[in-house]
Amino acid sequence: MHRLVRAVAPFAVIAALATGCGASDDWTLPHPKPVPVGTLGPGFTDPTAPPTPEGTVRPRPGSWDGVHPPKDYRVVLLTAGDDAPTKALVTAVREWADAEHVDLRTEVAGSAHDLVPTITRAVELRPDLVVSAGNDLIDPLALVTASHLAQQFLVVGAELAEPTHNVTSVDWSGASFRGEGLGMSSTYDARSFTAERCAAAVRAGVAAVLNELTGIVVWLDDGSAG
Repeated sequence: MHRLVRAVAPFAVIAALATGCGASDDWTLPHPKPVPVGTLGPGFTDPTAPPTPEGTVRPRPGSWDGVHPPKDYRVVLLTAGDDAPTKALVTAVREWADAEHVDLRTEVAGSAHDLVPTITRAVELRPDLVVSAGNDLIDPLALVTASHLAQQFLVVGAELAEPTHNVTSVDWSGASFRGEGLGMSSTYDARSFTAERCAAAVRAGVAAVLNELTGIVVWLDDGSAG
C-alpha cells in the first residue's frame, strides 16, 4: 500500500502543476477589468481641460513613468512589415512586456491579404489591449476598430484619421502616418523611431489607456523620450 501511494503522488503533483500552468494561460477564463498600478504625474493632461474625442494631448516628459499595468495584463502585439521603424516598435513593446511581466501574445500579418484577418484574430483573443506596430495596419484598423468598440487599441508611431473612442495613438515629430492618401501632421522620418522614443511611446500610450484617456492622440514633444 505504501509503495502505491509513493508511486502515485509524483504523478498527481505533475498533473496539478500542468493544470495550474494551463489555467494561467487561458484567456477564456473570467478576467477583471484592468486597474492601473500607480498614478499619472503632473502634466500628463490639463485637469481644467480634459481631452476631447479625437483631440491631442502633449504630456510632460516622464509624467507617465509612475503608471504600470496590473498583474496578468493581457496584450496582443499586432504587427506587419519588416522596415526599421516597425522593428523598433516591436522591440519596444516586447521589452516593455518583459519588464512589466505582461501576458503578451503576437499576431503577425504576413501579407496585404492577411491584414484584416490578423486584426480579427487579435480581437478574438479578447485581450485587455491590442497594440499595433506598422504603418501597413492603419487602413485595415480604420475598417475594423469601429466594429469592436469594446476592445481597446493602441497605435504606436501612427494614427487613425478618425478614431473611435477605443483607439488611442501615440505620435511625435517624424511619425504620424494616418493612412494611404492622407497627409501627416509632421514630416515622416524613419530615424525618429529611436529605441528611447519607441519605449516612451509604449509606456505613455499604455498609461493613457489604463487611465481611460482613450480615443485621443498622445503627442510626444522633443525631450519626451527620457
